[in-house]
Amino acid sequence: MERSAALRGLQPNYLLCPSRRCPSCPPLNSLPLPFADNTLSSLNFQLQKRSPLASRNVQAASSLFKRDAILSDTYSETAELVDMDWDNLGFAFLPTDYMYIMKCARGGDFSKGELQRFGNIEMNPSAGVLNYGQGLFEGLKAYRKKDGNILLFRPEENAMRMRQGAERMCMPSPTVEQFVEAVKATVLANKRWVPPPGKGSLYIRPLLMGSGAVLGLAPAPEYTFLIYVSPVGNYFKEGVAPIHLVVEHELHRATPGGTGGVKTIGNYAAVLKAQSAAKARGYSDVLYLDCVDKRYLEEVSSCNIFVVKDNVISTPAIKGTILPGITRKSIIDVARNQGFQVEERLVAVDELLDADEVFCTGTAVVVSPVGSITYLGKRVSYKNEGIGEVSQQLYSVLTRLQMGLIEDKMDWTVELR
Repeated sequence: MERSAALRGLQPNYLLCPSRRCPSCPPLNSLPLPFADNTLSSLNFQLQKRSPLASRNVQAASSLFKRDAILSDTYSETAELVDMDWDNLGFAFLPTDYMYIMKCARGGDFSKGELQRFGNIEMNPSAGVLNYGQGLFEGLKAYRKKDGNILLFRPEENAMRMRQGAERMCMPSPTVEQFVEAVKATVLANKRWVPPPGKGSLYIRPLLMGSGAVLGLAPAPEYTFLIYVSPVGNYFKEGVAPIHLVVEHELHRATPGGTGGVKTIGNYAAVLKAQSAAKARGYSDVLYLDCVDKRYLEEVSSCNIFVVKDNVISTPAIKGTILPGITRKSIIDVARNQGFQVEERLVAVDELLDADEVFCTGTAVVVSPVGSITYLGKRVSYKNEGIGEVSQQLYSVLTRLQMGLIEDKMDWTVELR
């Protein structure tokens, strides 16, 4: 099963809170099932050498899971869920139970990752990520199916993108297998935080950062790979309603030869000024142009852009300044399978003026229709308030695939039981 596959080899490194009455930890009988059976026996053996109190904690957990195993035929997935208002879940951080941490030295390999109780981390003030921005992040989601199983969407794509970004930022990176197995383990450990079907998703945030101390400008001597998760609803407050964009023609998100094509942390801090100004004026977000000609579309602050005209869907080509979005890549494949012609090319800002519809894609937003775009003071609104047939069709196909509502002929999802 996926649970045992995800946790095999990681079990000896799991950490449990040694206090049976720690107020910040869930009760033992609500600990995720990955700790059951042989895992707890192995963990107990490890902890006997570290802390007798922690060992007794594991023994108690073991007895609880043995009892639950006997009652497995009456086990209810609903009982696992956190008691919260799932109907009003927004896109904001909520602390969960566990996070995953793995470290390595510069020039070394990542190994011996472990699950720890979620909480603050210690870091040297001279850490490379704090002083020189040597850091990357990823974003992906887990969805709960109607049968209670959980689906991940293309996690290996995030792993490969992180490795590509790490090479650009002079950082070691987990292997694709390490990345995917760590994601599985973290999701299963926080299973009770995965929203019910149709109520949202569990957002998964892997981080890779230079955590070692460095004073002069140089790669850090140590690196930390960390994963935390949070249940989320819609990214934009409008939900699946149209968003309203303003084209930024003075500030730029990325430059040729820079880091715009990788998911480094500095790319996102750079858009905050323009984004904050746009939101203060009533817009949802900012659409950026290229910095050379200042007339070709690049991307929105945190998502890719698509323009629809007749039966042709156009999106800016990946050329080093645009992030190769995984949702973007998936939408292109879905659209072609649905019979649309998709062009990856230079898309001039003037094409927005007579487009049939425009939409954005990203892990957080999935597919978000654009209701209007303002450029140089001129506002262009799209028919049906921006909710076009193409974006609706693609959104429906992709989200139903992500949630396990239709057959996955692409082999994109990974199911956890």
